[in-house]
Amino acid sequence: MRHGVLSLYPPGKRPISCKWVYRIKRKADGSVERYKVRLVARGFTQTTGIDYHDTFSPTAKMITVRCLLAVTASQNWFLHQLDVNNAFLNGDLLEEIYMSPLPGLRRQGENLVCHLHKSLYGLKQASHQWFSKFTEAILAAGFSQSKVDYSLFVRKNGTSLTILLIYVDDILIIGNNMESINALKQFLHTRFRIKDLGDLKFFLGIEIARSKKGIYMSQCKYALEIIKDNGYLGAKPVEFPMEESKLSNKGEPLKDPAAYRRLVGRLIYLTITRPDITYSVHILNRFMHEPHRPHMDAALRVVRYLKSSPGQSLLLRSNSNMNLRAFCDSDWAGYPITRRSTTGYCVFLGDSLISWSTKRQKTVSLSSA
Repeated sequence: MRHGVLSLYPPGKRPISCKWVYRIKRKADGSVERYKVRLVARGFTQTTGIDYHDTFSPTAKMITVRCLLAVTASQNWFLHQLDVNNAFLNGDLLEEIYMSPLPGLRRQGENLVCHLHKSLYGLKQASHQWFSKFTEAILAAGFSQSKVDYSLFVRKNGTSLTILLIYVDDILIIGNNMESINALKQFLHTRFRIKDLGDLKFFLGIEIARSKKGIYMSQCKYALEIIKDNGYLGAKPVEFPMEESKLSNKGEPLKDPAAYRRLVGRLIYLTITRPDITYSVHILNRFMHEPHRPHMDAALRVVRYLKSSPGQSLLLRSNSNMNLRAFCDSDWAGYPITRRSTTGYCVFLGDSLISWSTKRQKTVSLSSA
């Protein structure tokens, strides 16, 4: 794939720089799969309105992922995964962009730059251009794009139903007809460099396992990494994630608040499959701007709670119906600082939990007038 041509340094143009990025790609069990090297453009040197315009690119919502897996488990559909090799390199550039020669290849005295025609990793519009290219291709194959989640594409042909969900370069294919799935794979192979990973096993750091009971979603490896990085592998586990007492703004300020923010951020991602810590993480998230010692102690208690069940899974049952049920509850002025209430809800598709959240009240009415 030709991404650019060498040309003389254009007057009035500022070329962006680039660098080599080295990475170790690991499997779901943590073992090394391969070593990767990639040329990345330094997109932070781009100028708005000159080097790029649109940058937004939708990604699949986690509620969509859980809902599709729940339906797949209930209907016993096929569930496959594809990976796009160097996905961002497929995007076509609409802007006139020049880049400095590759590190290690510049010759002394040369005044040449690379005029880019195709996208590169690191460019601000790379994700946007890749998704536009993929959407154009998949719509040409007869799929319809969802208006609720733009990363979801559906094609129905008689009794055959094929569903495609894309998250950057990871693709899920779900359907009730294996011939239609194979035809879609063949079509994508003709358009892009696709790696067929077979049945879904590992997606966005989430381990997927399937049995007669249904589909299990787990973040065991990720939870163990959190426990290890905080030095709690040998700690005594606790039975519940947070004490009943309410956290406030009192206490000694942390000398390194970034450590607290980093830990809470990782716990937020863990709530994808762990609804049991959602409320506790929501409370900890309130103090991200100015954390104190009691807040860090409360966050580390959540880590000790994870120690008791790092491999806990979310089960999407196979013998479930398609009835939608929702439950909600709220405390009464539970936050001691502002006296605001906190509401939580959960949604079931049959017997499978697909969505949950907890949220603090935005405003408090001081008068009924």
